[in-house]
Amino acid sequence: MSIDLIIIYTLVVLSIILLGWIIRLEKKIKLFTLGTGITNLEELFKALRTDIRVLGEWKNQSIDMFKQIDTRLQKSIRGVETVRFNPFKGTGVGGNQSFATAFIDEKGNGVVFSSLHARDRISIFSKPLSNFISTYELSEEERAVIEKAKNSIKTV
Repeated sequence: MSIDLIIIYTLVVLSIILLGWIIRLEKKIKLFTLGTGITNLEELFKALRTDIRVLGEWKNQSIDMFKQIDTRLQKSIRGVETVRFNPFKGTGVGGNQSFATAFIDEKGNGVVFSSLHARDRISIFSKPLSNFISTYELSEEERAVIEKAKNSIKTV
């Protein structure tokens, strides 16, 4: 066997291997672009670049929207608690019909409502809160309900 024949056989085998490799790569490209209507890699990369740009814009819009939602949630009522009590201790008149209810946001801003029920009248009080404190004098029950509402707020 001559050296020329060995070189020819080697080139034929290499050509067959390379042809098989090209066919395999073509199948992978077709599988990769299946269903996209794209016929070559250049179009595929352009489409992917466009999709990535659109996805980046959507991500930025989503982040802005979540920041707005978080800001609005911080100002929303997050803690609501009610305490019922009997203002006429020991007399048994009216039972636990009186109550204090606190409505507060994460920062302790809001309002506490109180009602005192007696046999012949009902008194209702409203006291604004700022940072869990009111400029008006608070009853023991109102302070307790504010503390319960404060403890019920879950912050991350």
